[in-house]
Amino acid sequence: MSTILYLTASIRSESESVSRGLGQRLVDGLAARTGAAVITRDLAADDLPHVSAARFAANLTPSAERTPEQADLAAIADTLIAELQAADIIVIASPIYNFGAPASLKAWADLVARAGTTFRYTATGPEGLLTGKKAYLAIASGGTPVGSDIDFMSRWLTFFLGFLGIADVDIVAADAIMGEGGEAKIAAAQDAAIGLAA
Repeated sequence: MSTILYLTASIRSESESVSRGLGQRLVDGLAARTGAAVITRDLAADDLPHVSAARFAANLTPSAERTPEQADLAAIADTLIAELQAADIIVIASPIYNFGAPASLKAWADLVARAGTTFRYTATGPEGLLTGKKAYLAIASGGTPVGSDIDFMSRWLTFFLGFLGIADVDIVAADAIMGEGGEAKIAAAQDAAIGLAA
């Protein structure tokens, strides 16, 4: 059975968040089509730690060589990496905050980027080790047009996933929804999410 990893990063609730609504439509459609099991992780609610020097060192230390303190520090990254490795499909639902990614999504990225595990350094440059996976990004923004010069979130996230070897990425967006026609943009994005998952 295949597995969908569903990550959400909005600080808003299910009923208030546009990105969560888009992401859930994608997940529901993909799960219905593929029969995949779904692992859900709410990055905003999980209060993920930021990487410190000690946590960075623990994450790079082989598990058999970690001290008990290092094992504690590396435990959350180990869990997040295992979820990512197990997934065939990754759905990331996120708003754009201040032109970029929410801090919780950046914290997740910092924790799952582990040299020798999710990517490796080679003579020709870094190589992603999480190949063969498909990713979907469900993005919402109040004023930032997705794909524009002021959108530093979707470009960064697409690049980051590619860095890990996940190069097949589709985006559905309800963007610049605080302006005129916002409700119509949300409805169109919801239809697009359903179509993308079909």
